[in-house]
Amino acid sequence: MKLQFVGPLGMVLLGSFPFNAQAQAGTAAAWDSVGRILEAPGVETGGYHRYNLPRRDITLKVGDVTVAPALALGAWAGFSGEPANATMMGDLVLTAAELRPVLAELANQRIDVTAIHNHLAGEEPQITYVHFHAQGGAIDLGTRLERALALTGTPRPVAAGPPQPVTIDTAGVFRRLGLSGRAQGNVAQVSTVLVPGVVTMHGRALTPALAYGSPINIQVVGPALAVATGDLAVLGPKVDPVLDAFATHGITATAVHSHLIGESPAIYYIHFWAEGTLAEVTGGLRAALDAGR
Repeated sequence: MKLQFVGPLGMVLLGSFPFNAQAQAGTAAAWDSVGRILEAPGVETGGYHRYNLPRRDITLKVGDVTVAPALALGAWAGFSGEPANATMMGDLVLTAAELRPVLAELANQRIDVTAIHNHLAGEEPQITYVHFHAQGGAIDLGTRLERALALTGTPRPVAAGPPQPVTIDTAGVFRRLGLSGRAQGNVAQVSTVLVPGVVTMHGRALTPALAYGSPINIQVVGPALAVATGDLAVLGPKVDPVLDAFATHGITATAVHSHLIGESPAIYYIHFWAEGTLAEVTGGLRAALDAGR
């Protein structure tokens, strides 16, 4: 549209300026629509739109530890790009009974499965994590993903749980890890990116936090016991140094694998389980983070 304004010397100037308020409103409405389809609130973080789908319906144990949903049951879907041309990635947390029907529906909905594997070791019940990827219109992608989600026990609509007082020493956790994050109840969560440079897949540059972030979740179980899980996403030369750091600090590597197909350069995701005092756990994780950089 043409706008007229008076310049600093009193001259009337004419110019063409993009009027994008309507476009911005349309973009926001599209992301809200995806949230309504998935029945989950969205949050813009790390350059992408994320919809969390926690499996609060599953009571998970690793040994004697009852795992908080925020520690290891956080299914999610993320969208980068624009609503008309988006990249969707995410991670479904599935029980054994859900795996076959969900995989069949993902194939039916033309959503690529990029990984099927474990993140933990010795958990009860056994959980399988399915990573997915698709490109297209965000609303269409959300609609197609919803058809697979409907075959799971994922509680929806996703609602915020009751307020929980933070009972983990977040200041100490963040200081020892050298990262900031958030906390809910007895769980602290941080994330970083250890892979430098640009990573591409199918001709597109990937959004780092969406495709190859390194999340770490820490749960305080008791006065002298904390547990942690997550994964460090690193390039090939960093795999052995990270594994060595884990072994040195008594942290169990539970999986080394890929979450993507055809990315360049290749990225390896190293999952772990740590137990010990909060200082021991965070100290070991800091050493692994340093080794992965």
